[in-house]
Amino acid sequence: MSDDNAAAVVATLVKRARTAQAHINAYSQQQVDQLVTAVGWVVMDTDINRQLCELAVQETGLGNVADKMTKNRRKTLGLMRDIRAAKTVGVISDDDATGITEIARPVGVVGSIVPSTNPIATPINNIINALKCANAIILAPSPKGQPSCQRVLDLIHAELDLIGAPKDLVQMLPAPVSKALSLEMLAQVDLVVATGSQNNVRAAYTSGTPAYGVGAGNVTSIVDETANIDSAAAKIIASKTFDNATSCSSENSLIVTEATYDAVIASLTEHGACLLDAQEQVQLQATHWQQGKLNPAVLAKPVADVCAAVGLERAAAKAAKILLVQESGWGKEHPFSGEKMSLVLTVYRAQDFADAKRIAAGILSYQGAGHSLSLHTTDLQRAQVLGHEMPVCRIIVNQAHCYATGGSFDNSLPFSLSMGCGTWGGNITDQNVHYRQYMNITRVVRTIPAQEVTIEDIFGDYQREFH
Repeated sequence: MSDDNAAAVVATLVKRARTAQAHINAYSQQQVDQLVTAVGWVVMDTDINRQLCELAVQETGLGNVADKMTKNRRKTLGLMRDIRAAKTVGVISDDDATGITEIARPVGVVGSIVPSTNPIATPINNIINALKCANAIILAPSPKGQPSCQRVLDLIHAELDLIGAPKDLVQMLPAPVSKALSLEMLAQVDLVVATGSQNNVRAAYTSGTPAYGVGAGNVTSIVDETANIDSAAAKIIASKTFDNATSCSSENSLIVTEATYDAVIASLTEHGACLLDAQEQVQLQATHWQQGKLNPAVLAKPVADVCAAVGLERAAAKAAKILLVQESGWGKEHPFSGEKMSLVLTVYRAQDFADAKRIAAGILSYQGAGHSLSLHTTDLQRAQVLGHEMPVCRIIVNQAHCYATGGSFDNSLPFSLSMGCGTWGGNITDQNVHYRQYMNITRVVRTIPAQEVTIEDIFGDYQREFH
């Protein structure tokens, strides 16, 4: 498709989106909440959820059906819980003390880049956030994920019909999705939310349109000598194996202090891990990366498939839930230190907690700065230390990282599939992207009793000490 044709196609979608959005400008909070409830309902039916997930796995080859079903339902329920009482229409705050009234306003038409790893959960999450703030939204799915994204769209349109809402509130780029169409969407909408590859995020940031993007994930987890080893191992295995490690929040590296290293490896093995020997690790590295890029034959595939692609014949490896490799360095010459999006976990041996911090900082300096760091410990002060020293926006303590970092029912992070990484990760936000990022606020400012200060109030102590 030529650039001119792409521009015309996207312009038509945007025009329809603006017309639909104008239709809901007068919606009450109750009507807006009905919109988001209609969207969330789409994946509450178990049979429909399963059909969507089977289609997603079939078309992308990534992840597994059972975990995608859990993700769709859990992320949607969690998000709906988070936004249930949120005010997003009209006056949302009126403070006599400050003299400021806050009025919620839509951002306009949102453009959402949908990754192939989450062709269902991500669009539903973004659609709910957009509609909660009375915006329209246009989806740009990955080519592989387009069929399941289209099926989600059809189901959402059916629900919007039921409640008498305009279907053009939620649209998608037409098939086949092309680079030209996606770039045009980025340029013509009012706000971009980009999830997926760093190429997608960079395209969003350079489009000229305000954008929320997320940094690269390369989660590192520290297990110190005070940790409950069996609990930590169980959580790490559960997190790493979820949806075959498609999540940016899956552990990629594990740093274990010397005093507990052997016990941690033994516990991981009991929970289904297999530590590769040196030759097997060489074989895996040679297959996992081809010409410097991740090999699709091992990405988000079951371990048995990985072993078949690599040529690993050991029965324990083929039967394992995850494969462990040992590493001591980081950077391009140590590819296992980076994000793998596979059921492979890199293990580092640290002398003590101070050395674990050194290794974690090195790994983050190579890839994953800003995202998150995991700690398994009974010395909770160490989490505070990491929070002061590590270049990450989240320290996840004694939790299955994949479940916790994107919001969980037993922590207070917002449910999200887009984790901002702050300036460390080249992002404009350090938060889990949620409904608040889809809203403008107009502030009506009244006068209040003057709160003037004198030179003495501000500079008196400094002047007396130094001048």
